[in-house]
Amino acid sequence: MYFVAKHPIQIRQAKPEDAATVAQLLHAAFIEFRSLYTPEGFAATALTPEQVLTRFSEGPVWLVHRDSTALGTVAAVPNGLSIYMRGMGVPPSARGIGVGSLLLEKVELWTTAKGCSRIFLSTTPFLHTAIRLYEKHNFRRIDVEPQDLFGTPLFTMEKILVSNES
Repeated sequence: MYFVAKHPIQIRQAKPEDAATVAQLLHAAFIEFRSLYTPEGFAATALTPEQVLTRFSEGPVWLVHRDSTALGTVAAVPNGLSIYMRGMGVPPSARGIGVGSLLLEKVELWTTAKGCSRIFLSTTPFLHTAIRLYEKHNFRRIDVEPQDLFGTPLFTMEKILVSNES
């Protein structure tokens, strides 16, 4: 359990019955940017509950909540010796209290527990606050494909985790 602004914040792995909540969080997190996405790009970002259910078979999905209020979500997918982080969404009402940092820390802990040393993600150039958060957590932009999501521009960022073993 974490304490942010003197209220207990909990991170837990989402269950299939949380699919609608995850979909609502993603929609709330990205709706303000809808006009910057192509319609197909937005649909691939703000998933339906059915699409969220598919993600449960690909890797863990986490939820951050305080009491009964969901505050954010993120998913991770093993990809060889790397972890692909996707579907990170924090609605405007929960931004600025550390939810994004807690989600990133959870993915990093899970990545090291899996024996992996790299996390990568794709983001759009107009998600300035998210990009600053990723950079604060030592993610760096790299030049790899894909560079668009159904016509919405993308770029990839990665973080190389330092092993404690010598």
